[in-house]
Amino acid sequence: MSFDGLRQAMLTLLLALVCTQTALAEAPPASRQEVRQAVEQLRADPLLGHMETTKRLHFKKSEREHEPKVSEQPNSHPARDWLVSFLKWLSTSARVLMWVLGAFLAVFVLVGLWRWLGVRSPAIRLTPETPPSHVQNLDIRPQSLPEEIGAAAAALWQRGEQRAALSLLYRGALSRLAHGHALPIRAASTEGDCVKLANRRLDTPRARFFARLVGVWQQAVYGGRMPENEQALALCREFDGQLAAAAPEAAR
Repeated sequence: MSFDGLRQAMLTLLLALVCTQTALAEAPPASRQEVRQAVEQLRADPLLGHMETTKRLHFKKSEREHEPKVSEQPNSHPARDWLVSFLKWLSTSARVLMWVLGAFLAVFVLVGLWRWLGVRSPAIRLTPETPPSHVQNLDIRPQSLPEEIGAAAAALWQRGEQRAALSLLYRGALSRLAHGHALPIRAASTEGDCVKLANRRLDTPRARFFARLVGVWQQAVYGGRMPENEQALALCREFDGQLAAAAPEAAR
Protein backbone atom coordinates (compact mmCIF):
# COMPACT_ATOMS: atom_id res chain seq x y z
CA MET A 1 0.00 0.00 0.00
CA SER A 2 1.34 3.42 -0.95
CA PHE A 3 1.68 6.26 1.48
CA ASP A 4 -1.08 8.34 -0.19
CA GLY A 5 -3.50 5.43 -0.11
CA LEU A 6 -2.73 4.77 3.52
CA ARG A 7 -3.28 8.39 4.43
CA GLN A 8 -6.63 8.46 2.63
CA ALA A 9 -7.69 5.25 4.34
CA MET A 10 -6.79 6.65 7.75
CA LEU A 11 -8.83 9.80 7.07
CA THR A 12 -11.81 7.72 5.97
CA LEU A 13 -11.54 5.55 9.05
CA LEU A 14 -11.28 8.59 11.33
CA LEU A 15 -14.32 10.19 9.69
CA ALA A 16 -16.21 6.95 10.08
CA LEU A 17 -15.35 6.84 13.76
CA VAL A 18 -16.47 10.45 14.29
CA CYS A 19 -19.71 9.78 12.48
CA THR A 20 -20.19 6.60 14.43
CA GLN A 21 -19.69 8.38 17.76
CA THR A 22 -22.14 11.09 16.73
CA ALA A 23 -24.68 8.54 15.62
CA LEU A 24 -24.18 6.55 18.78
CA ALA A 25 -24.79 9.63 20.82
CA GLU A 26 -27.98 10.59 18.92
CA ALA A 27 -29.30 7.17 17.88
CA PRO A 28 -29.94 3.97 19.66
CA PRO A 29 -27.24 1.25 19.54
CA ALA A 30 -26.87 -0.50 16.19
CA SER A 31 -27.95 -4.04 15.78
CA ARG A 32 -25.63 -6.91 14.81
CA GLN A 33 -26.93 -6.85 11.29
CA GLU A 34 -26.02 -3.22 10.89
CA VAL A 35 -22.53 -3.79 12.30
CA ARG A 36 -21.97 -6.72 9.92
CA GLN A 37 -23.03 -4.61 6.97
CA ALA A 38 -20.66 -1.84 8.00
CA VAL A 39 -17.75 -4.29 8.17
CA GLU A 40 -18.61 -5.66 4.75
CA GLN A 41 -18.60 -2.15 3.36
CA LEU A 42 -15.13 -1.54 4.78
CA ARG A 43 -13.82 -4.74 3.24
CA ALA A 44 -15.30 -3.77 -0.10
CA ASP A 45 -13.42 -0.45 -0.06
CA PRO A 46 -10.71 -0.65 -2.83
CA LEU A 47 -8.31 1.32 -0.67
CA LEU A 48 -8.49 -1.15 2.23
CA GLY A 49 -9.28 -4.48 0.62
CA HIS A 50 -6.04 -5.26 -1.31
CA MET A 51 -2.24 -5.21 -0.97
CA GLU A 52 0.21 -3.23 -3.15
CA THR A 53 3.87 -4.14 -3.67
CA THR A 54 6.37 -1.44 -4.60
CA LYS A 55 9.99 -1.91 -5.69
CA ARG A 56 12.86 0.48 -5.05
CA LEU A 57 16.39 0.51 -6.47
CA HIS A 58 19.33 0.73 -4.09
CA PHE A 59 23.08 0.00 -4.18
CA LYS A 60 24.09 -3.47 -3.07
CA LYS A 61 26.67 -3.54 -0.36
CA SER A 62 29.91 -5.21 -1.27
CA GLU A 63 30.82 -8.52 0.30
CA ARG A 64 33.84 -6.97 2.00
CA GLU A 65 31.48 -4.77 4.06
CA HIS A 66 29.78 -7.89 5.41
CA GLU A 67 33.02 -9.61 6.29
CA PRO A 68 33.97 -9.32 9.93
CA LYS A 69 36.88 -7.03 10.48
CA VAL A 70 39.90 -8.69 12.00
CA SER A 71 41.46 -6.43 14.51
CA GLU A 72 45.20 -6.29 14.71
CA GLN A 73 46.71 -8.21 17.53
CA PRO A 74 47.89 -5.84 20.19
CA ASN A 75 50.74 -8.18 21.12
CA SER A 76 52.53 -8.18 17.73
CA HIS A 77 56.30 -7.65 17.91
CA PRO A 78 58.26 -6.27 14.90
CA ALA A 79 61.40 -8.25 15.80
CA ARG A 80 59.49 -11.52 16.04
CA ASP A 81 57.65 -10.83 12.78
CA TRP A 82 60.96 -10.12 11.04
CA LEU A 83 62.43 -13.37 12.36
CA VAL A 84 59.45 -15.36 11.14
CA SER A 85 59.71 -13.77 7.69
CA PHE A 86 63.43 -14.50 7.57
CA LEU A 87 62.90 -18.14 8.50
CA LYS A 88 60.27 -18.48 5.79
CA TRP A 89 62.67 -17.00 3.24
CA LEU A 90 65.44 -19.28 4.45
CA SER A 91 63.26 -22.35 4.11
CA THR A 92 62.36 -21.45 0.53
CA SER A 93 66.01 -20.74 -0.33
CA ALA A 94 67.43 -23.84 1.36
CA ARG A 95 67.71 -25.75 -1.92
CA VAL A 96 69.65 -22.94 -3.60
CA LEU A 97 71.99 -22.63 -0.64
CA MET A 98 72.63 -26.38 -0.64
CA TRP A 99 73.54 -26.27 -4.33
CA VAL A 100 75.93 -23.37 -3.77
CA LEU A 101 77.61 -25.07 -0.81
CA GLY A 102 77.84 -28.33 -2.73
CA ALA A 103 79.49 -26.61 -5.69
CA PHE A 104 81.96 -24.81 -3.41
CA LEU A 105 82.85 -28.08 -1.67
CA ALA A 106 83.30 -29.86 -5.00
CA VAL A 107 85.68 -27.15 -6.26
CA PHE A 108 87.62 -27.26 -2.99
CA VAL A 109 88.01 -31.05 -3.19
CA LEU A 110 89.05 -30.97 -6.87
CA VAL A 111 91.69 -28.30 -6.25
CA GLY A 112 93.08 -30.24 -3.29
CA LEU A 113 93.14 -33.46 -5.31
CA TRP A 114 94.88 -31.68 -8.19
CA ARG A 115 97.64 -30.42 -5.92
CA TRP A 116 97.96 -33.76 -4.12
CA LEU A 117 98.36 -35.67 -7.37
CA GLY A 118 100.82 -33.12 -8.70
CA VAL A 119 103.09 -33.55 -5.66
CA ARG A 120 102.68 -37.22 -4.74
CA SER A 121 102.16 -38.85 -8.13
CA PRO A 122 105.09 -38.02 -10.40
CA ALA A 123 103.91 -40.54 -12.98
CA ILE A 124 100.69 -38.59 -13.54
CA ARG A 125 101.52 -35.35 -15.31
CA LEU A 126 98.83 -32.86 -14.44
CA THR A 127 101.08 -29.82 -14.87
CA PRO A 128 103.75 -28.92 -17.43
CA GLU A 129 107.21 -30.49 -17.11
CA THR A 130 108.90 -27.13 -16.61
CA PRO A 131 110.05 -26.82 -12.98
CA PRO A 132 108.64 -23.89 -11.00
CA SER A 133 110.64 -20.74 -10.50
CA HIS A 134 109.63 -20.48 -6.83
CA VAL A 135 108.73 -22.99 -4.14
CA GLN A 136 106.93 -21.53 -1.11
CA ASN A 137 108.25 -18.03 -2.02
CA LEU A 138 111.84 -19.34 -2.35
CA ASP A 139 113.60 -18.58 -5.66
CA ILE A 140 115.03 -21.86 -7.07
CA ARG A 141 115.99 -20.65 -10.53
CA PRO A 142 119.52 -21.84 -11.41
CA GLN A 143 120.52 -18.35 -12.59
CA SER A 144 119.66 -16.95 -9.14
CA LEU A 145 122.17 -19.31 -7.43
CA PRO A 146 125.97 -19.47 -7.46
CA GLU A 147 127.71 -22.27 -9.31
CA GLU A 148 129.32 -23.65 -6.15
CA ILE A 149 126.47 -23.47 -3.68
CA GLY A 150 128.27 -25.28 -0.86
CA ALA A 151 131.28 -22.94 -0.90
CA ALA A 152 129.08 -19.84 -1.08
CA ALA A 153 126.94 -21.05 1.86
CA ALA A 154 130.08 -21.78 3.92
CA ALA A 155 131.32 -18.23 3.30
CA LEU A 156 127.99 -16.80 4.49
CA TRP A 157 128.04 -18.96 7.60
CA GLN A 158 131.57 -17.89 8.56
CA ARG A 159 130.57 -14.23 8.14
CA GLY A 160 127.80 -14.75 10.69
CA GLU A 161 124.94 -14.80 8.19
CA GLN A 162 123.66 -18.13 9.42
CA ARG A 163 120.07 -17.89 8.23
CA ALA A 164 121.16 -16.76 4.77
CA ALA A 165 123.58 -19.68 4.56
CA LEU A 166 120.91 -22.26 5.42
CA SER A 167 118.44 -20.61 3.04
CA LEU A 168 121.00 -20.85 0.24
CA LEU A 169 121.55 -24.56 0.96
CA TYR A 170 117.82 -25.33 0.96
CA ARG A 171 117.08 -23.27 -2.18
CA GLY A 172 120.06 -24.80 -3.93
CA ALA A 173 118.94 -28.31 -3.02
CA LEU A 174 115.45 -27.73 -4.40
CA SER A 175 116.89 -26.26 -7.60
CA ARG A 176 119.30 -29.18 -8.10
CA LEU A 177 116.55 -31.74 -7.45
CA ALA A 178 114.05 -30.04 -9.81
CA HIS A 179 116.46 -29.16 -12.64
CA GLY A 180 119.22 -31.73 -12.27
CA HIS A 181 117.38 -34.81 -10.99
CA ALA A 182 113.96 -34.10 -12.58
CA LEU A 183 112.00 -34.41 -9.35
CA PRO A 184 108.43 -33.15 -9.93
CA ILE A 185 108.64 -30.44 -7.30
CA ARG A 186 105.80 -27.93 -7.46
CA ALA A 187 105.40 -24.38 -6.25
CA ALA A 188 103.17 -25.51 -3.36
CA SER A 189 105.40 -28.42 -2.30
CA THR A 190 106.30 -28.47 1.39
CA GLU A 191 109.49 -29.72 3.00
CA GLY A 192 107.82 -33.05 3.75
CA ASP A 193 106.60 -33.41 0.17
CA CYS A 194 110.10 -32.82 -1.18
CA VAL A 195 111.63 -35.37 1.23
CA LYS A 196 109.13 -38.01 0.07
CA LEU A 197 109.92 -37.29 -3.57
CA ALA A 198 113.65 -37.54 -2.88
CA ASN A 199 113.22 -40.88 -1.11
CA ARG A 200 111.42 -42.27 -4.18
CA ARG A 201 113.68 -40.80 -6.87
CA LEU A 202 117.20 -40.61 -5.37
CA ASP A 203 119.60 -43.25 -4.16
CA THR A 204 119.96 -43.78 -0.42
CA PRO A 205 123.02 -41.55 0.29
CA ARG A 206 121.58 -38.55 -1.57
CA ALA A 207 118.10 -39.04 -0.08
CA ARG A 208 119.56 -39.16 3.46
CA PHE A 209 121.67 -36.05 2.85
CA PHE A 210 118.69 -34.10 1.63
CA ALA A 211 116.56 -35.27 4.60
CA ARG A 212 119.32 -34.15 6.99
CA LEU A 213 119.57 -30.75 5.29
CA VAL A 214 115.78 -30.29 5.47
CA GLY A 215 115.77 -31.20 9.17
CA VAL A 216 118.42 -28.56 9.96
CA TRP A 217 116.49 -26.00 7.87
CA GLN A 218 113.20 -26.67 9.66
CA GLN A 219 114.77 -26.46 13.15
CA ALA A 220 116.31 -23.09 12.29
CA VAL A 221 113.28 -21.55 10.56
CA TYR A 222 110.38 -22.96 12.59
CA GLY A 223 112.10 -23.87 15.85
CA GLY A 224 114.55 -20.99 16.08
CA ARG A 225 117.48 -23.35 16.78
CA MET A 226 120.61 -22.95 14.69
CA PRO A 227 122.82 -26.01 14.13
CA GLU A 228 126.29 -26.41 15.56
CA ASN A 229 129.09 -24.78 13.63
CA GLU A 230 130.63 -28.10 12.53
CA GLN A 231 127.23 -29.53 11.52
CA ALA A 232 126.49 -26.56 9.27
CA LEU A 233 129.94 -26.56 7.66
CA ALA A 234 129.67 -30.32 7.02
CA LEU A 235 126.47 -29.72 5.05
CA CYS A 236 128.27 -27.05 3.03
CA ARG A 237 131.22 -29.35 2.23
CA GLU A 238 129.01 -32.28 1.18
CA PHE A 239 126.50 -30.28 -0.81
CA ASP A 240 128.09 -30.16 -4.26
CA GLY A 241 129.17 -33.78 -4.03
CA GLN A 242 125.77 -35.13 -3.04
CA LEU A 243 123.60 -32.84 -5.18
CA ALA A 244 125.54 -32.07 -8.31
CA ALA A 245 124.29 -29.57 -10.86
CA ALA A 246 123.69 -32.30 -13.42
CA ALA A 247 123.65 -35.95 -12.46
CA PRO A 248 121.31 -37.89 -14.76
CA GLU A 249 122.68 -41.24 -13.55
CA ALA A 250 121.40 -40.45 -10.04
CA ALA A 251 117.81 -40.06 -11.20
CA ARG A 252 115.67 -43.15 -11.55
